[in-house]
Amino acid sequence: MNTKIATILLLASATGLAACAKKAPNTLPPAPVDNTGTDTQPTTPPTTGAAVGTQAHFAAAVGSSTTIYFDTDRYNVDSQDAAALQAQAQYFARYPQITFTIEGHADERGTREYNLALGERRADAAKAYLVSLGVAPNRISVVSYGKERPVALASNESAWAQNRRAASVIIN
Repeated sequence: MNTKIATILLLASATGLAACAKKAPNTLPPAPVDNTGTDTQPTTPPTTGAAVGTQAHFAAAVGSSTTIYFDTDRYNVDSQDAAALQAQAQYFARYPQITFTIEGHADERGTREYNLALGERRADAAKAYLVSLGVAPNRISVVSYGKERPVALASNESAWAQNRRAASVIIN
């Protein structure tokens, strides 16, 4: 009796699996069209440099001002950071359709939790300054990576200084 039940179950599962098999589509998509040499006028003007709304365009427009740096255990915006954020605010005023994220970072010293909180305070400080310059707050996202994404991997003061930062990254 058990053999009959096992045989029936085996046949039922095989039938079920066969029903799940992939089938070829009824119609195939059209073949690609070869447009080489048929049109002498370009349909879009040639671009020079990076496209608006890309990180490369943002970096080209503001230079090294895409990132601001902080002192150890600090998240205040100093005069050098203020100048960089003013350049960013001018860029974002010219391109109001662009949204972006401010990524807060810390050096490797301290606990993970402490560095995540410090990175968030750094990103929030940069956001608050940009908002005070007229950038709409709904265009700015904030994220903290703490010590998880260092740009300099050495364990010395120079590397730590490079990792204590808030970087603006274009989303769209």
